[in-house]
Amino acid sequence: MIAGGAALPALSATINPYSWDLNPPTDTRDNFIAWGRARGEDPVFLGQRWDRFQAILANKDIWDAKTARAFLMTPREEFAAVNPNIHQRAYEHAFLDIGYGVTMSGPHLQARMTNVIDVKRGEKVLEVGTGSGVQSAYIANLTDNAYTIEIIQPLAQRTRGVYDQLIAKGYTELKHIKTRSADGYYGWEEAAPFDKIIVTCGIDHVPPPLLQQLKAGGVMVIPVGPPGAQRVLKVSKTQGADGSITTSREDIYGGKIVPFVPFTKLEDGKVVGTHNN
Repeated sequence: MIAGGAALPALSATINPYSWDLNPPTDTRDNFIAWGRARGEDPVFLGQRWDRFQAILANKDIWDAKTARAFLMTPREEFAAVNPNIHQRAYEHAFLDIGYGVTMSGPHLQARMTNVIDVKRGEKVLEVGTGSGVQSAYIANLTDNAYTIEIIQPLAQRTRGVYDQLIAKGYTELKHIKTRSADGYYGWEEAAPFDKIIVTCGIDHVPPPLLQQLKAGGVMVIPVGPPGAQRVLKVSKTQGADGSITTSREDIYGGKIVPFVPFTKLEDGKVVGTHNN
């Protein structure tokens, strides 16, 4: 059971078709660690994951069972292992440097952003800003249609390698992640439209191509604001009976400023400047 909530519902084998127990226990820390050890995971990191999960619940950054499972199923430490200086800090509530001028967002922030978009099985989800890869790993535990774009090609290649290594270890849900190195401002047109879009870099406006590629009835979560001072917005796109399209915005942190790395742009194959107006 989630504290104060419902039990984790059974997970379809079509999403995670391997033999591990796909229903992490949420009753006690010891039971959760025992569950993870049966999957070959490190008990120290399992304990850290449990403790952070409890803090996330207490802070109301996760409020549904499926997002809770996605967090508990994902070995965040494996994505932090690319930098030995942050590996042991994977579950800290902090932005962690993964190289290339990019950070791994804190677990509370990623949990809330994931919960806000409310991914349902089978939905097509686009992430802009692959980074460490952990955000798409959460999404891959929710749907088998995950797409992620990273503008920095060496980082995109490195993260693809992390996915492949984890798939070989048995985390086969990561097979559902399609990766690309490109300028995420323009989305992934040939894969559009998307039910949900999650943007992990800061910009001073909502990119029109992303809004266009979002389905009517879809939701985007995106940090919007001047450099280093974004507000994380939930952007909902709706279509009226007359076919007209409208959007609404909601600040998921009630006005709290959250600094994100900038939404950079690509020119002639090189990352130069940002997409800010």
